[in-house]
Amino acid sequence: MLRPFLVLYGVTVLGLGVGEAGVALSAGLLIGLAVLPLVGRWIDRGARSAVVAATLFVRVAGVVVLLAGHGSVAFATASALLGIGGQSFPAAHAAVVAALRQGRERDAALAMARAVRNAGLGAGALLAMIAVAGGGNVLNGLMAITALAFLVAGGLALSTRVTAVESKHDHGTGTPPSMAVLLVANLPFAMCFSVLEVVLPALLVTRMQASAVWPAALFVGNTVLVILFQVPIVKWLSKWARGAAYAASGVVLGLSYLGFWVGEAMGAGAIAVFGVVYTLGEILYTGSGTALAIAATPPAQLGRALVRFQLSTGLGMACAPAALMGLLEVDPALLWGCLTVATLAAALAVSWRPVVRADIGATRM
Repeated sequence: MLRPFLVLYGVTVLGLGVGEAGVALSAGLLIGLAVLPLVGRWIDRGARSAVVAATLFVRVAGVVVLLAGHGSVAFATASALLGIGGQSFPAAHAAVVAALRQGRERDAALAMARAVRNAGLGAGALLAMIAVAGGGNVLNGLMAITALAFLVAGGLALSTRVTAVESKHDHGTGTPPSMAVLLVANLPFAMCFSVLEVVLPALLVTRMQASAVWPAALFVGNTVLVILFQVPIVKWLSKWARGAAYAASGVVLGLSYLGFWVGEAMGAGAIAVFGVVYTLGEILYTGSGTALAIAATPPAQLGRALVRFQLSTGLGMACAPAALMGLLEVDPALLWGCLTVATLAAALAVSWRPVVRADIGATRM
């Protein structure tokens, strides 16, 4: 909810310009990425639930600044605090899961968290839409409720007192070159999220002259499918090596991009059909990416590996809107062609490197 909601809050309540709000939000996200190495070191020193709690409490501080302050300075400060909390949470949460579960049980737990997160995204989008329609007082109320929710969640996380535990590594030590390849290859994979959130709405509404209902329907359909099928598909993937599943997600995403390319000439219904293929690729990607990074890393280096993977994902997501929309403006064929080639090349690189072969031993865990 917070990324689109923050822009709307800055514009409608604080009276900021759209460009000003967008710059502050982007700066906050970049600051969050810059803090990730510190989070990784904290995790590697043994902290687990304390890191998760900190990522939630810093977001409480961000909301308080937003409610108490006025103007662009308060908005920029709040965006930085929320960016730090938001960018740090995935790595911190994955570290907690890794401390509580091992092998394929860990993969299933990560998938369940992803499904719950998507349910929250859907509910948050609906609440934000209602709040915007209700005006400034409702927006302030929703922001206060959000801060309270973060506070309660942080307290619950802190109460679990989870710390690092000695555990059997899935397959021995990972090799630096294999992780380097995974992190670079992850960049085009991470761009897939902007396809649903940015590219397809622009394609449907501006180029295909379709109703704005179509992008909303795609988002809702994607959310529902992820909630329903994320966990069953990840359990089914226990028959595969994690690296093979990750590479397969690139192939499925590439096929969906080619489908979107063809679907523009066929109508919005065709885009929706290929949206199901895209969702399957997204489920494969999110269900194997973090799990693969954990499995390929010695426990003592888990924090650094998780924040590097999150940094790779964050950079891909940050670059995607400008890069993909620029290509769309030039020619949709160039957009889908470049995205398909980059994703398939990344899938090939991951499947070809030791990160996959090393993971084969963990297939049955």
